[in-house]
Amino acid sequence: MNNQNPSVKKGPNHQVLNLALAGILIALGTILSFLKLFDLPYGGSVTICGMLPVMVFAYRAGPKWGLGAGLVFSVLQLLFGLDALKGVSGATVVGSIFLDYLLAFTVLGLAGIFRGKLKSHPTAFTLGCLVAGLLRYLCSFLSGWILWSEYADANFSPILAGMSGQQLAFFYSLVYNGGYMIPEILITCIAGFLVMQFAGQQILKGT
Repeated sequence: MNNQNPSVKKGPNHQVLNLALAGILIALGTILSFLKLFDLPYGGSVTICGMLPVMVFAYRAGPKWGLGAGLVFSVLQLLFGLDALKGVSGATVVGSIFLDYLLAFTVLGLAGIFRGKLKSHPTAFTLGCLVAGLLRYLCSFLSGWILWSEYADANFSPILAGMSGQQLAFFYSLVYNGGYMIPEILITCIAGFLVMQFAGQQILKGT
């Protein structure tokens, strides 16, 4: 496999190919995001690699294309998640749209940041998936801490016993969002490594 920088300028045919691949993989990611292993009561779920297709595209096409695909993916996730924002204040809605959707899913486009920096494509991709997944977790954590603190429940976990106020909101968001994001990140990283290990040559062909 070559380590050519995917950000190098390509011709119009290459751009058309990228657009087509982006559309296919965004659609696949959207479908996989509906296949859930479990849901948490106040939003958030572990999916069957819902983040992975956009990450694969980002690794193949580079950060610029990857962030664009992540943004489109985020808009689709927002459209399908609007019901969760009913009945909340305008400021919370705006903040949640930005942190829980637009920013949280756009950062998946950074999964290719280690391509060309490491010799092993599976390792570079897995590290990229880890970083992008943790950035999404950070967005969800900030949203829960800043926007949804009123829902913080000390009974959610023994770790939170005796906490209150901002301390409770901070750790509640960390634990609650970690409850689905950490398994989601681990599943994505494992699947990403295997995909790049066994199908990397086909995925990166022509880049």
